[in-house]
Amino acid sequence: MPSPIIINDVLKTAVHPLSNEDQKLILEAYHFAEKAHHGQKRKSGADYIVHCLHVAKTLALIGMDTKTIIASILHDVPEDTEVTLSEIEKKFGAEIAYLIDGVTKLGKIKLRGTREEYYLENLRKMFLAMAQDIRVVIIKLADRLHNMRTLSYLPPEKQNRIAKETMEVYAPIANRLGIGEIQGELEDLCFKYLEPEHYAETKKIEKTYLHEGEAYMNRVIQLFRNILEKESIQIIDASGRTKHLYRLYQKLKRHDMDVTQIYDFIAIRIVVPTVADCYETLGIIHREYRPMVGRIKDYISLPKPNGYQSLHTTIFGPDGRILEIQIRTQKMHDESEYGIAAHWMYTEKARPSWQNLFFHKKTSPTTLPKELVWVRQLKEWQKEIGRDDKAFAEGLKIEFFKNHIFAFTPKGDIIELPEEATPIDFAYAIHSEIGNRAVGAKADGKMVPLDYHIQNGQVIEVLTVREKKKPSRDWLSFVKTSSAKSHIQRELRHDEFEVK
Repeated sequence: MPSPIIINDVLKTAVHPLSNEDQKLILEAYHFAEKAHHGQKRKSGADYIVHCLHVAKTLALIGMDTKTIIASILHDVPEDTEVTLSEIEKKFGAEIAYLIDGVTKLGKIKLRGTREEYYLENLRKMFLAMAQDIRVVIIKLADRLHNMRTLSYLPPEKQNRIAKETMEVYAPIANRLGIGEIQGELEDLCFKYLEPEHYAETKKIEKTYLHEGEAYMNRVIQLFRNILEKESIQIIDASGRTKHLYRLYQKLKRHDMDVTQIYDFIAIRIVVPTVADCYETLGIIHREYRPMVGRIKDYISLPKPNGYQSLHTTIFGPDGRILEIQIRTQKMHDESEYGIAAHWMYTEKARPSWQNLFFHKKTSPTTLPKELVWVRQLKEWQKEIGRDDKAFAEGLKIEFFKNHIFAFTPKGDIIELPEEATPIDFAYAIHSEIGNRAVGAKADGKMVPLDYHIQNGQVIEVLTVREKKKPSRDWLSFVKTSSAKSHIQRELRHDEFEVK
């Protein structure tokens, strides 16, 4: 049987070293689950326990804590065997049982009905679970990843439904949590089933171009190593990476399938010890090779909304070939691969407080990590709009699936907004009274209209009047955030009620 080999892989691939006690607990969970699933088979013919261990291996690989790994091994036991959740709680504790219960509830969500119903039912439950304990969603992402890897054993109708659900719900959630590797693989697997012809075409382009570029990439990496070592820059790692297939296809579509226009098809990734080393490395590379204008991106000083940090530059490299360089620290690299999960790697001493935060669901603004503040905001917003299904569905589409931007207050506070957000959205994100009393706005010191689309990184100043003022009904035609719409509508309803 392959499962004993996989359980050893789980133990070996754990990012942070497992204590003897941790290993003992994981093995105990494995034997418990193997016994409970005895005789059960997957559609592939493999023992059911193999699936559970693949999920656990993914979580061990991205550095999740021991309780999460144990919960993943046991996650299908209450649903698919005669063993109850109460029995699991008695043997493995309330926290693990709580995680398993959350995963079980998410597992009952299926794609059905119209697109609107699908978004509403699935996303409401997923976000509620996410707001209560992020680990539940991370387990579910790993579970869905292995299901996608074995999708070929299911009939075509199920393949299409599961792939569509994964592309529309799970991959964006992995992106929002910053777990790039899981997001990329999920998208590639979905791409294969949802657009098989384009998948085959893109695969062919990748194979041809990658074969031509591999030797060049290896030569460039060695060249950069030599240059940086002469400058006494310590290199933790230097490697090449190619774009995930689905993302490559998205870029190819914008360039009429011309791969020569894809400058980051092959990227060189350089990992150095400190932030100062990142900037010094960038300077050295620019001294040796001319950078492309407009292609230098500093995601260290201004991270992406999901927390991603790195320096990106596109240069005219050796032999005049264009290539992208990414420069980051080890911590930044781990967070770019594993997203929010990477916090378990770097908060070993603080891990108990993280578990208390999640398990007891006390998502205080002062204790919640900045990468998860949006989860708390979403939960508060859900309370605010109540059971308004249409508003909920519409808001999720706009605020979750669209790219977000950062804008600054004059004092330097960062406000996160969806793309195309306006100064009115910005005002209400600060405080409802600032939104209500807004009469004008400045972007980077220049006057802009109230329906102006804020650009990433701009400083926005909202001009207000002192006296109490009602928002304009016209604002509803251009605001983007649900929070702004909700506040405006509430004020207008209140005003109408007073008139009556």
